[in-house]
Amino acid sequence: MPVKMQLARIIISELTENQVIYLQEVDGDREFPILIGIFEATNIDRRVKDEYVPPRPLTHDLIVNVAHALDAKVESVVINNLNQSTYFAQLRLVKTDGEVIEIDSRPSDAIAVAVTFSPPLPIYVSEHVLEEATSAI
Repeated sequence: MPVKMQLARIIISELTENQVIYLQEVDGDREFPILIGIFEATNIDRRVKDEYVPPRPLTHDLIVNVAHALDAKVESVVINNLNQSTYFAQLRLVKTDGEVIEIDSRPSDAIAVAVTFSPPLPIYVSEHVLEEATSAI
């Protein structure tokens, strides 16, 4: 069963290529880092801190706009796999007829989509991924 998580920290450093976001369990103590790129980290950070509204839609805005145009609602993010230190995620969309569509995504892109909303969309992590991620720390 997926575990509800929240974005706990974003660490941006110009000295390294990889940036870090930390997800923390909502009703527990577990947390773990995910390495992401500078573009995604900056976009997530801006949306979380400044309620940043870009002058033109960014890729994450485009995803939300396409979902709306297709009569679907972006419902949540699920980080569902971990393989050789690489996380895998899905965006869960719900169409107006109730059909659920799961779209493969990088976790950083999915989280960037989640924080595009106010309040942010729920972020879930599969229990087996959370166990593996927190045991490696």
